[in-house]
Amino acid sequence: MAMSNQDRVGKAMRLLREGLAPFIEREFRALHQERAEEEARKYLGNDRAVAGKSLREWDVAALLKLMWESWNAVFSRALGRAERSLVQELRDWRNKWAHQEPFSSDDADRALDSAARLLTAVSAPQADEVNGMKHELRRLTFDAKVRQEKRKAGGSLIKAAVAGELKPWREVVTPHPDVASGRYQQAEFAADLWQVHLGEGPDEYRNPREFFRRTYLTESLKRLLIDGAKRLSGKGGDPVVQLQTNFGGGKTHSMLALYHLFSGVSPAELAGVDEVLNEAGMTTLPSVRRVVLVGNKISPGNPVKKPDGTVVRTLWGELAWQLGGKDAFARVRGDDERATNPGDTMRELLNQYGPCLILIDEWVAYARQLHDQSDLPAGSFETQFTFAQALTESAKL
Repeated sequence: MAMSNQDRVGKAMRLLREGLAPFIEREFRALHQERAEEEARKYLGNDRAVAGKSLREWDVAALLKLMWESWNAVFSRALGRAERSLVQELRDWRNKWAHQEPFSSDDADRALDSAARLLTAVSAPQADEVNGMKHELRRLTFDAKVRQEKRKAGGSLIKAAVAGELKPWREVVTPHPDVASGRYQQAEFAADLWQVHLGEGPDEYRNPREFFRRTYLTESLKRLLIDGAKRLSGKGGDPVVQLQTNFGGGKTHSMLALYHLFSGVSPAELAGVDEVLNEAGMTTLPSVRRVVLVGNKISPGNPVKKPDGTVVRTLWGELAWQLGGKDAFARVRGDDERATNPGDTMRELLNQYGPCLILIDEWVAYARQLHDQSDLPAGSFETQFTFAQALTESAKL
C-alpha cells in the first residue's frame, strides 16, 4: 500500500524524536548534571504529556517545545540560529500532522527536509533515513509530473518541429538513461564522502572508474590532484590543503576525486588521470592509506564500537583506527579515553603508516556540538583546536 504524505510526516516525526532525545538529554546533563530531568520539566510547566516519563521518553512535541523554550540557556552553545528556526518550523509541522491536516507533496518535502537538517545538525543517525524518505518522495513527484505532461502532449513530450538547419537537441546530445526514462533521482547526484567511504551509494560516486568517467577535470581540480600526487610521492606539494567553496561549489566532489585517485585502481583505468600523472612528472601512484572524517556523521557524545571490538570516542581515535586498526589505535588509546590531545603521537603515526591521505569534512559541524568542559567522550571544544594544530603540524614534517 502506498504511503500517504500524512504517513511520511508521521514517520519523520517518530524518527525526529528518536534522534533528538539523546542529544537533548546530553545537553541538559552537561549543564545541570543530576538535576537535568528536574530542570527540563520546569520549561514545560504542568504538561501532563511528560508526567512520569524520563526525558528520553518524551514525545516529539515536548522535545521541540523544550528546545525552543530553553534555547538561550542550553542549546545556543551547540547550535545556531538556523537550527533554532528549524525547531520552530518543525513544531508547526508537528501540530499540522497531529491535527490530521492534509499535506501537499511540497509541504511534506519541506517537513522532511527540515527534520533531516535538524537531525544532521545533532549528528543523529536517523537523518539518513529521513533524507531517504525525502528523496523517494521527490522521485514519486517527478514521475507523476512526467505522466501528467505525457497525457497533455498526447503521449509524447516532444512534438515541435525544428526550424531551419538547427538539429533537435536530442540528436546532438543523449541524456543519461536515468534522465531519459524518468528514473532520475536528485539524491544520487549529491556527493556523500562518508557514504562512499563505507562502500555505499551509487556507482557514479562509489566506483573509481565510474567517478572519473563522469567527472570533468577542471583546471583547479586537476591542480589539486597533481599536488596530491606529488605530495604523497615525496616530490613536493602542499601537506595541508583547505578547500574553500560556497555551498555546492564542489568541495566534497574534489575530496572524492582525491579519495578515488589513491584507491589502488590502475591510473590507466581512470579517465583523465593519465594527464594528471604527466603534468606531475610521474608514471605510477604510490600505495596510500586513506582516512575519512565527516563531522556530521560522527557523534561526539556516542562512542563507536568497531568490528574488531575497539571502542572509539574521539576524532584522533577514529583517525588512528582507520590508519592501522587496533595496533595504531593502541598508540592513542589513553588520549582517546581521556579525550586529550595526542600531541606528538600524531607525527609518529603518520610516519609509521604513511603515506596517508586524510580527508576531513564538516569539522565545524562536529566541533560546535562540544562544550567548554570535557564532559563528552569526544573532549572539549578547545581540545579540537589543539588537535587540529597537532595534526596539521605533524603533516608538515
